[in-house]
Amino acid sequence: MKRTPQSQAPADADTRRAIQPVICYPVDTLPLPDMAAFAAARRQMKLTEEVIVPPRDARTFRVPAGNFFRIISMDGPQVGDLNLWAEDNLSERFYSGKTRALHGTHLSTGDRMWSGFPYMRPMATITHDTLDWYGFDADGGSVHDVIGTRCDPYTSRLLSGRDYHHCCHSNLTRALAAETGLPVHQAEAYVHDVLNVFMCTGFTHDTHQYFMKASPVRPGDYIEFFSEISLLGALSACPGGDCGTEHSSDTAACYPLKIEVYKPDPKALAGWVPPAPSAYPRTHGM
Repeated sequence: MKRTPQSQAPADADTRRAIQPVICYPVDTLPLPDMAAFAAARRQMKLTEEVIVPPRDARTFRVPAGNFFRIISMDGPQVGDLNLWAEDNLSERFYSGKTRALHGTHLSTGDRMWSGFPYMRPMATITHDTLDWYGFDADGGSVHDVIGTRCDPYTSRLLSGRDYHHCCHSNLTRALAAETGLPVHQAEAYVHDVLNVFMCTGFTHDTHQYFMKASPVRPGDYIEFFSEISLLGALSACPGGDCGTEHSSDTAACYPLKIEVYKPDPKALAGWVPPAPSAYPRTHGM
């Protein structure tokens, strides 16, 4: 909204503003993950793969359905931008907007990452988060947001007039192109809005602008996910480091991130099956 209104407030302006809000998507009927089963499964799991994401770059990784993966802070406070796709179908990808509508602006344990239409199913469930203690601070900030889109070269060109190629959008594009063999301009079309792992963000109280502040993450902190379907992931170690100053920078202190993939004891998940895509028939009233 305009900071300086150009329209005269009506006589009933205060009455209109005082109307009580209504939650857009009540989640009382949302299928809940079986967190007890996940907790049991993660007690006995074996490390099967490690991927190191260099600073100001991105790497891909694959997680079979029914496995766990962690994103881990290694040497210093570092933010990461996460993309997820169905391993065998790049068209099924993480839908940050609907995930935000269902779970809120910031994600933590028990929240799920949902895929877009027409699939609309959980791709991954957060099973552990060592930063869940942070909550919301006095500025309204919290961690692991699904608000921001990812730093990108187009906005950089728009705001600064310069081209910056190690922003998260470009990092993810290069990583996906390298993994799939797609030409870079085709790979770019599959890169999408992210889960901003470890990033501390919110909206300012006065102007309601999206802000970032130095992440509270420290070496050893991690966020852990259960892979509901077989996944191809890509993670960028943001060129902003902890995003305490700027997010497209060659001067910010940046550190690697580590991805670990774990296989649980199959007995612990006996009877579990991956979620099916949405049953909506796609007729759209026709």
